[in-house]
Amino acid sequence: HVQLVESGGGSVQAGGSLRLSCVASGYFYSTYCMAWFRQAPGKKREGVAALYTGAGSTYYRDSVKGRFTISQDTAKNTLYLQMNSLKPEDTAMYYCAADRCTDLFYGEADFGYWGQGTQVTVSS
Repeated sequence: HVQLVESGGGSVQAGGSLRLSCVASGYFYSTYCMAWFRQAPGKKREGVAALYTGAGSTYYRDSVKGRFTISQDTAKNTLYLQMNSLKPEDTAMYYCAADRCTDLFYGEADFGYWGQGTQVTVSS
């Protein structure tokens, strides 16, 4: 059983930065995918970034490319999302997700393990 706990959310002004963390505990497969999703009020949850540990490959949605970076510290079982140049439209609840995989995937339905979320609010 895998447990994910996010932290690092908060309120910042536009142009600021935040780093989200997701600590994973429990059994993990030899290769797996981890991702960050977000959901703004009244909107569907959307994938932000994903990482496949087998090859180190990554995915970013177009709107965050060049601003967000997903990374992992395997020694700490922690997934990160470094968010720079934040915009008001980045305001959302951010969720960490994980599951076994043999290639990079980043669809919401692909992930069976989810954290409780951490709120990010960006003011203009």
